[in-house]
Amino acid sequence: MEDRKIRVAITHGDTNGVGYEVILKTFSDPTMLELCTPIIYGLPKVAAYHSKALEIEVPFVTIKDAKEARDGKLNLLAVSEDETKIDLGITTPESAEAAKMAIDKALTDYKAGLFDVLVTAPVSKNSIKGFNGHTNYIENTLNDGKKGLTILTNDDLRVALVTNNVAIKDIAEAITKQKIVEKATIFHQALRRDLRVSNPRIAVLALNPRCGEDGVLGDEEQTIINPAIKELAEQGIQVFGPYAADDFFGRCAYYRFDGVLAMYHDQGQTPFKAVAYENGVRFTAGLDLIRTAPAHGVNFNAAGKNTTDEQSLRNAIYVAIDVWRNRQNFDEPYENPLPKLYHERRDESEKVRFHKKPEE
Repeated sequence: MEDRKIRVAITHGDTNGVGYEVILKTFSDPTMLELCTPIIYGLPKVAAYHSKALEIEVPFVTIKDAKEARDGKLNLLAVSEDETKIDLGITTPESAEAAKMAIDKALTDYKAGLFDVLVTAPVSKNSIKGFNGHTNYIENTLNDGKKGLTILTNDDLRVALVTNNVAIKDIAEAITKQKIVEKATIFHQALRRDLRVSNPRIAVLALNPRCGEDGVLGDEEQTIINPAIKELAEQGIQVFGPYAADDFFGRCAYYRFDGVLAMYHDQGQTPFKAVAYENGVRFTAGLDLIRTAPAHGVNFNAAGKNTTDEQSLRNAIYVAIDVWRNRQNFDEPYENPLPKLYHERRDESEKVRFHKKPEE
């Protein structure tokens, strides 16, 4: 494995939010530059404005190409030369466009192999045309047929969602056996390869209160979730449930599992943020691109007040680096597999031949 610092691309998010605040606070600690080589996809004048307004002195070098990134420096790659008006605390067409430019430039550079992992500062997705969250946007941009899965993670809890950004009235229709199997499989693979859990145990939450009470409160547990759990178990994936969400989190039952698969946004995000709002991380699994983000949102109400804790962004960088290294270590033994063994039948007895199969 190449011995070098990992290049971490970081998009600046909505320029009227807390993105620059948490970025500047994170790299005010010089030891972060010993861990990685950061490349901030942003705007130099906007970064300077936030630095002055927040009184956070963090020197950065402006570059025009990711190839120019220097180790030991906070590199700021200018995604545009245009002026961007700053209106702290609200999203505007200018701040949304600046956020999108940073994401687009970062994805272009990823395709060119110019960095290793991506960390995204928060955006206001409703203000960006055609944007329904980073995961979907990255999927559509890379367009390689792979599906992403957002995992919320901290030291105590890992939560993935079967559906995300779906209206409550549409959730039941959006949940299918196939989707549960697909998401649980990606979750299982990510736990093994990316987070290095050797034999993951996944808890599956019910959709309806009290697991539907045998169909009285809904039959999705009987007709969709249980069949999905059975199919996953037949594939060798350890899944258990379904569990009623209120009782499951109320008893802190998640400590018995390596991951929790929730059916919809609030079912998984609400308990996670209750225990991990300031240090939680969003990790997009299932894609070749390693992408993480702080668990908190754009926090317009706190913009410019120097009150936002940077630990979530710092942890997002740590997780991205850990996943990159974990994938290297996990994949290495599979690079040169031994020749396959095969059975040869002679007479009425079966003997195992431990040699290479003759060329056809």
